[in-house]
Amino acid sequence: MSNFTIKEVSDRKTRSDFLKLALTLYQNHPNWIRPLDVDIENVFNPKVNKHFRHGEAIRWVLYQDNKAIGRIAAFIDRDIAKNTEQPTGGVGFFECINNQDAANILFNTSKKWLEDRGMEAMDGPINFGDRDRWWGLLVEGDYPPNYCMDYHLPYYRILFENYGFKVYFNQFTYHRKVNPENVDPIIWEKAKRVESNPSYHITTISKKDLKKFAEDFRTIYNNAWGRYTGVKKITEAHALALMKTMKPIIDPDLMYFAYYEGEPIGFFIMVPDLNQVMRYLNGHFNLLYKLYFMYLLKVKKVCTKAIGLIFGIVPKHQAKGVEAALVNAFAKKALAPGFRYTDLELNWIGDFNPTMRRVAEQIGAKVLKTHITYRFMFDRSREVVPPRRVS
Repeated sequence: MSNFTIKEVSDRKTRSDFLKLALTLYQNHPNWIRPLDVDIENVFNPKVNKHFRHGEAIRWVLYQDNKAIGRIAAFIDRDIAKNTEQPTGGVGFFECINNQDAANILFNTSKKWLEDRGMEAMDGPINFGDRDRWWGLLVEGDYPPNYCMDYHLPYYRILFENYGFKVYFNQFTYHRKVNPENVDPIIWEKAKRVESNPSYHITTISKKDLKKFAEDFRTIYNNAWGRYTGVKKITEAHALALMKTMKPIIDPDLMYFAYYEGEPIGFFIMVPDLNQVMRYLNGHFNLLYKLYFMYLLKVKKVCTKAIGLIFGIVPKHQAKGVEAALVNAFAKKALAPGFRYTDLELNWIGDFNPTMRRVAEQIGAKVLKTHITYRFMFDRSREVVPPRRVS
């Protein structure tokens, strides 16, 4: 057998090897965009990642004859694990040469670590954090990844499935050009119905009142999404911190909130695709690169693609046309002269969410990329049960 050695990331060299392995693997793939080192490192920094408050994480680098040839991370969020049918941990940040033996060592090492901590299954590749980042294995769509979304080599699917991972759910990224073509007329009909009711109100976000919008976001998110398995409700502090973190990149033309008689009931949250800037930074983000980042973002305005991060309607107001009213509010801005974004991608729509898939299709968007979230049951006699559909 080949001379494989696996080491926990615990010092400067192993951290460097963990980050730089991808540079070798993707050197001939022009659509790959190197993530910021700090974005990856923050996932494993207990001072930054709040999930360490009720979880733990570890990562390894696999060497062959002293050369880094693979990496993986394993993690547990106990608050989520205890609320699932079987306690489930996660693996992520997987990179590996095209060698099943090497991949199996990475998966087996993660499995043992998770089993020792009471887990009965592992999902992957996922993030030790929120679902909007580093979630799912790219299996279709060789296009530049959106910010903090994974891009993978084609043979990774074989490595996962040969090991025994089964599809838990698919995630779709929809794309369309920003123009009035191919929109289902039903969108405009629904929007007109909502807009004719004075009890409904749609507005864009205001940077001057972030605290209010953070609380409105929290209210809608917890009601629309927080009721589902594996999705944890967010706190007031978390929502405000999220808004403050996003403030430098917030474009009011891309963030919409819906209200009914003054109560927040829905949102359509988009941001510029920062990877259109990150491709010029080569993973670095020190002071000089931060200044370069702001120059490219604010002066050169290199971001021409908007990313739909999250779309949510509280249950009481679903199927009433609120989603159409939010889309229409954006369309009024997007189709006006001088709008800077030429493309829109709706990120991370699960196959368990037919409502959002239908909305994406009604606005004329098509699936551009497909990611898979896999699950590996430690008891091989048990079947993987897909998440229940979002209603």
